[in-house]
Amino acid sequence: MPDALSPLSLRGVTSPNRIAVSPMCQYSCAPDGLPTEWHRVHLGSRAVGGAGIVMTEATAVDPIGRITPSDLGIWSDDHAAALEPITDFVRNQGAVPGIQLAHAGHKASKKRPWEGNVPIQPDNGGWEVLSPSPEAYPPFDGDRPAMRKADGDDIQNVIDAYRDAAERSLAAGFEIAEVHAAHGYLFHEFLSPVTNRRADDYGGSFENRTRLLRDVVTAVREVWPNDQPVFVRISGTDGLNDRESWDIDQSVRLADDLAGLGVDLVDVSSGGIHPEQAISGGPNFQVPLAERVRDGADVAVGAVGGVTEPEQADALVRNGRADLVLVGREFLRDPYFGLRAAGDLEGDSDTVTERWPVQYRRAVPR
Repeated sequence: MPDALSPLSLRGVTSPNRIAVSPMCQYSCAPDGLPTEWHRVHLGSRAVGGAGIVMTEATAVDPIGRITPSDLGIWSDDHAAALEPITDFVRNQGAVPGIQLAHAGHKASKKRPWEGNVPIQPDNGGWEVLSPSPEAYPPFDGDRPAMRKADGDDIQNVIDAYRDAAERSLAAGFEIAEVHAAHGYLFHEFLSPVTNRRADDYGGSFENRTRLLRDVVTAVREVWPNDQPVFVRISGTDGLNDRESWDIDQSVRLADDLAGLGVDLVDVSSGGIHPEQAISGGPNFQVPLAERVRDGADVAVGAVGGVTEPEQADALVRNGRADLVLVGREFLRDPYFGLRAAGDLEGDSDTVTERWPVQYRRAVPR
C-alpha cells in the first residue's frame, strides 16, 4: 500500500489515509455564522472524493473572532446543530470530520477577499477587534479597524470561548479539534514578538508569549475526549529574518510543549504576521518547516503548502517528512483528489474500486 494511502491512527480515531483537506475559508455564511448549503456540498464532496480527514474552515469561537461577517461560527448551540448534518455526511463517506477553532484577533472585522479585504469599522457593520499590542500591528492601506489591547478579562473570555466551542464541536459530531495558531491571527499575534509588545505574563519571554495558546490547549483538552485527537496549526516562521520574530527554533520548542499538553499533531504552515514576510511559494515550500518540527519534537506533524500531485504526497510520508499531508488549493481544483491519488498510486486494482463510493464505481478508471 502506498504510504499516503495507509491509515493514520491518533488516539482512538483512524483516518483511512494520510491525505486531509486543509482548512480553507469560504466566507459564505449569513451574518449569524451558520453554515449554508455551500458548506454541506463543499465539505461533503471532498469526503466523497476520497479525503481521509475533512477539516472545516477557520470557525470562529466568538463573533468578534471572525475574519469577516460571513465567517463560519461555533459560538452557540444553534451552530452545533446546524453543523451536525455535515459531520454525519462526512463520516458516512468514510472520512473523519475535523473542525478548526479560530479567533482572528486584530485581523478580524474585514470585508471578504473578493470585496477588497479592507477593514470594516463598527459604525459600518464591523466591530472592535482584539490585539495583544495594538500599536505593533502593521499598517493597513487605509483606515485601521477599531482595536483594543486584550486585558485579563478578555484573555479569560478567549480561554472560556475555546472550551465552550470544543464542547459544541463534540456535540456536532467532530472527531478532531484543531486550534488555529497561525497566519497572524490571535494566538500567532501573542506568539510573535513582532506583534506582542506586552510586559505582563503574556508578553516578553518565550514562556509568556506562548502562555495563552498553552492555556487554551489545556482548556480544549480538558473537555475533548481522551480517545479523540487535538491538532494545532502554527506558522513555523514569520519569514522576517532581518528582525526579532517568530522562527522555526521556537516552533520546535512550542511543538514539544504542546505535545506534553496532549496535542497529537502539529500542522505546520508559515507567515501571515506582517506584509513584509519573505516567504515564496512553490511545490513543498513549507515542508522543510514541518520536517524540522517532526525531527525536533515528540509529536506527529502535518505538512501543507504546494502539494498538487499524489506521488508528491506519498513521498512526503514515505520519506518520513510528515505524518499527514494537508491539501488545500488542489482539493478546490479537484474535489476528487483523494480518489485520483488512489488510482495513480495503486493502479488498476480491486482496492482502488473499494475506495470509491458505490454510486460512482461504474466510473472507476480502468
